[in-house]
Amino acid sequence: MTRLHVVHTSAFRYDAPVLASYNEARMTPVSQAGQTVVSSRLDVQPHTWAHHYVDYWGTAVTAFEVLAPHQAMVLTAEHVVDVDEPAALSVELDWAALDASASYDETAEFLSDTPTTEAPDEVAALAREAVAGLEPAAAAVAVCLALRDRLDYIPGVTTVHTPASEAWSARAGVCQDIAHLALGALRSVGIPARYVSGYLHPWSGGEIGETVSGESHAWVEWWVGEWVAYDPTNRQPAGSHHVVLARGRSYDDVAPLRGIYAGSGTQELDVEVRITREA
Repeated sequence: MTRLHVVHTSAFRYDAPVLASYNEARMTPVSQAGQTVVSSRLDVQPHTWAHHYVDYWGTAVTAFEVLAPHQAMVLTAEHVVDVDEPAALSVELDWAALDASASYDETAEFLSDTPTTEAPDEVAALAREAVAGLEPAAAAVAVCLALRDRLDYIPGVTTVHTPASEAWSARAGVCQDIAHLALGALRSVGIPARYVSGYLHPWSGGEIGETVSGESHAWVEWWVGEWVAYDPTNRQPAGSHHVVLARGRSYDDVAPLRGIYAGSGTQELDVEVRITREA
């Protein structure tokens, strides 16, 4: 078990007063098998009121608004989370059983693509080639590795809303692009898959008590009789240095912050994620 202390700060500054803003934050981790939230808080300055609910995908959402003129808004999300290494698969479906289960249960909605995850023809062909002769669990890993070997991790060439097809054309992107392409490829061969957002400690065996610059990160989960978490960007299973915030079909379902504001000014955003391994 690894205990991680995460402090995620998002600071918005405007060049003219904003009269009001209305927002939703998905910045609260979930307690689940293998992940226990010890403590969690989300502080927003300034704000008028906040409402908390769980969305369709099971994500904790904080809706809030600011109704007084302001030129800055700061969100501080602070969490202490215990994370275990993933357990070995206890159930593994073959292709026939996977096809039968995905046709009628809740995993079916994770076979449908979104505009940002639809696999280009080349990616679908690559996925078909990668899975040849393999059962679904091994095939999913093979698909992610085949994709990752053809993509360079280069920040700044895409945005969070860039379609997978554009990232593939550039053969470059960041974690959400690699996750989107992996989702499209997995779904194209009949493996239900979903997008996961969260935090990543950059070193799986980081020193206890040392605070480091962490990352907001994206990875995937696929269904082969159980959900399996995998980080295609780093070519490894998601484990005790990954903290889950939200799940959905793509980034659009799990954006950490979404909102609008009334005002004529432009905004600047500074984001910092600091992670301390406490145990």
